[in-house]
Formats: sequence, C-alpha cells, structure tokens
Amino acid sequence: MDKLEIKIALSYKIPEKDLTINGILRGLQEDQNKLMRNMVKAILAAMEKKTIKEHISRHPGRYYRHGKQPRNRKLITSFGPIYYRLAQLYDRRTGSVFSPLVRKLSILPYKQYQREALEAAVGQVIHLSYRLGEKEVRRIKGYAPSKSTLHRCIKELAEDYGQWPFLKHRAFKFLMVDGTKVKRQGPRGAPLDKAEMRWALASEGVGRRFEPVGFWVDKDWGFICKDLSKRLDYKNLEVLFCDGGPGIEKNLLSEGMRSQRCVWHGKRDFPFLLYQDGAKKEEQKPFRKLIDEILLFSLTREMVEELLPQDKKVVVQLVEEIKTGLKKLIKALNPKKYPKTRAYIENFSKNALLVFEYWLEGKGWIPLTTNAIESAFSRIVNRIKRIGRRWSDEGLINWLMIAFRKIYKPALWDELWTKYLEIHKQLRFSNLKISYAWI
Repeated sequence: MDKLEIKIALSYKIPEKDLTINGILRGLQEDQNKLMRNMVKAILAAMEKKTIKEHISRHPGRYYRHGKQPRNRKLITSFGPIYYRLAQLYDRRTGSVFSPLVRKLSILPYKQYQREALEAAVGQVIHLSYRLGEKEVRRIKGYAPSKSTLHRCIKELAEDYGQWPFLKHRAFKFLMVDGTKVKRQGPRGAPLDKAEMRWALASEGVGRRFEPVGFWVDKDWGFICKDLSKRLDYKNLEVLFCDGGPGIEKNLLSEGMRSQRCVWHGKRDFPFLLYQDGAKKEEQKPFRKLIDEILLFSLTREMVEELLPQDKKVVVQLVEEIKTGLKKLIKALNPKKYPKTRAYIENFSKNALLVFEYWLEGKGWIPLTTNAIESAFSRIVNRIKRIGRRWSDEGLINWLMIAFRKIYKPALWDELWTKYLEIHKQLRFSNLKISYAWI
C-alpha cells in the first residue's frame, strides 16, 4: 500500500473580542468544504502523475503524453464542485487518446454528480418530497441534485441494487398482509384511478419481529402469492394475519396454513358495514352494545400474556364465552336486512380465535391484531398520501424499495450504498500532526 503525504498550512484570523466556541465551530464548518475540495485536487494530481509514469515505464514507446483535456472536468462531490483538468495519454498501438486517471479511478463519463454526493439528498426524499428534499440539502450544503437527478438516482438504485433479498433460508412462520389505496398519475402527471398498494411482513415465530418481505402496486393477491413463493419458503408458513379483505385468504392460505383475523379491524369495520346495510346511528346501538359485550374485543396482548399454562381451563372457558357472544350477535343480525354485516361476522368468527387455539397447543401467544403492520408502515403511508400525493406505479415501487431500507433496515441501506458506490477499497487515514504558532 502506497503512502501519500499532503502538507497543509492554515492561517486563521482570530478576533480579539466576542469570539465564542460556537463562532470557532461555525467558522471551521464553513471552511471544511473548501479544505476538502483542495485536498481532493491534490490527491487527484498526485495519483494522475503516478499513473502516467507507470503507463510509460511499463510500456516503453507505446504511451506518450498528450497534454490535457480542453476543458476542466466538473465533479460535484459531497464537499461541493471540484474543477479538474484531466491529463491525457496517446496510445500508439490503438491510436486512441484517453485520460489514465479516468480508468484508474473508474470516473463515470458524462456525470457531474458523483454517486458519493447523492446519499444525503436521497435520504432526504425518503421523508420529504423530491422538491423539499432538494431544497433542504441545498440549504445545508449550498448545492443539491435536481429533482430529476434524484428521480433517476432512485430508479437506478431500485432497479440495479434494490431487489428483495432471497429469503428461502429464513424459517418464517407468520405472514401478515395489508393494503391501502393510493392516487396514481400517468404521463406528464395526468391523474389516473386509484390503485391498491399492498405489502407483506413475515416473522420467524412467537416473540420475533415482523419484517417487510414485499410491496406491490395494482397486483391481485394471486400474483402476490406467486411472488412470495419465489422468495420465501412458503410451505413453512403456519399463520396468515389479515383483515379479511376480499381474496386474501382464498389466495394466500396454503395447505396446512391457518388464518387469524385482526380483532381490531373486526370491531372497527362493524359500524361501517351496518351503515352500508342501511342502519343509521340509532338503529346500530343494540348491535354495538352486543359487540361491546364480547370479551374478545376488549382483550390486549398484555392481558393474555399474563395467563400461565395452568390457566388452560380459564382460557377454554373464555373461548366458549366469546363463541356464545358471537353467535348471539349473528342471530341478532337479520340476514335479509343486514346481509353484509352478518356475512362478515360469520366469516370473522371462523378465523378470529386461532390466537387461543395456538396457545392451547402450547405454542405461545400470537398477535391479536395486525397493528404491527399498521405501525410499521404508518410513516411510509403518511409520506405516500400526505407528501407525495400522486405516483406512477413504477415510481412508487422504486421509492418503496429504497425507503424500507432507510426506515426499517439500516444495514441494507448501508449495503445498498456500498454496492452503488462500488467501494472495493477506500482511502485510509494513517497519521496526523498538528502544531500552532502565533504570527
């Protein structure tokens, strides 16, 4: 490994009065980019001189100096723009003229913004709009990639480096799915119909964290099942957690897999279904009183986790009381007058008690609700619906593939940028000596 020594002499004007520690720090902060830009130029010049010498000495008579490029090459870095005029060599064998430093350092052609300078801005647009992300980076740094540059960068990251990892080696047992409507736009921002954005989380078992395993826009649950089967050991899944939306259980439940309906959704959706069946507020009161009396809807995870193995009789009795309450509610719902509500509660009652069955089998407490997926994606849904309000299908998927790494998988975010920047080896600081003298 070669060593390069750079000698820097800095002179500062120190005010005699009213200087504070923050005045020192802010002054250094404002100067650091200028200092770093000059260091980069010095390193480039040193490496270029050494590279040219190596070319000529290794192939005598083949390479000759051919001056410099007619214009400075502009390289925008995280320290700001650097202007450097690249030296050229003439290759007698091929008759071509090239810049040896471009080859040596893999400098991309026709690119002003170096990839290293894009991470801060891309990180901003995960939480802010593209416009505000650009504006904020420009305020802090004094420069920023344009919105179109950021769009291209997100697309490039997602398509080349943002694929879902292969997960068949993971022993996932639980699958949790949900979705929401998003506004779409076509060419030149033309509004389109809303589409369903869907996502899935998986967990390796009781007490294990749920993590994202898929995003889809305008795809049915059959397609989603096939996509997940390619990347997950689907036959190993034991429980599907969902809100009972159309097509979910039909398409996602495989052989040997059981379903647990979200208890929270069950109670929340009940009055809406009554309203769809024509029942106004006063007419709903007796039915809402019946559902409030069912103990299932007042249970919390903390309450059930207090139960011990010796409390099995208590749990069995609790299950029977819940079944009785659900039957009473179903009986009260006239199928001719409240067809949607009755059908929903009947289906719900068949798949809402697996949480108790699982515990009685000695496997532990599984989630009562899909709140894990709700809370995990609240930040993403807020960004999609409140900040960037219309998306193309491709643009939304590209953004999602990068956003989930930034928000939920910091290790994957770091890995993504290591691959994107193509960092095989990097500059290493070896020594520093500082002295001062009053002039």
